[in-house]
Amino acid sequence: MITTLSQAPDSIVLAPGQSLRTSVDAGAWLQLAEGRARVVSPPGWFGETVFMTETLLAEGDVHRMPQGGWIEVTALTAVHLRVHAPVALPSRAVVAEEARPVMRFVRLLTGW
Repeated sequence: MITTLSQAPDSIVLAPGQSLRTSVDAGAWLQLAEGRARVVSPPGWFGETVFMTETLLAEGDVHRMPQGGWIEVTALTAVHLRVHAPVALPSRAVVAEEARPVMRFVRLLTGW
């Protein structure tokens, strides 16, 4: 049986043989709390060829989704899977400014 959802829930429980198709954001990560599952990535392009990668996950594995899109999770055994939202990183400008000690010194002297 295949179930399709437009947005991934936080926690997914599947019986052996069940599949779930859901949309995930780029940078989301999957954590397999128990069981074994197969994850098919969103379609990607290599030249003029469409491809999808398959990843087998065992209990305790974590898998980061480098690109967003529709994935398919198939339970090989009874599965409890958690979907975590992507982590927001600070903007590049803030990181670059904090990485330069001279700018910090100038701010201390000028008061901005």
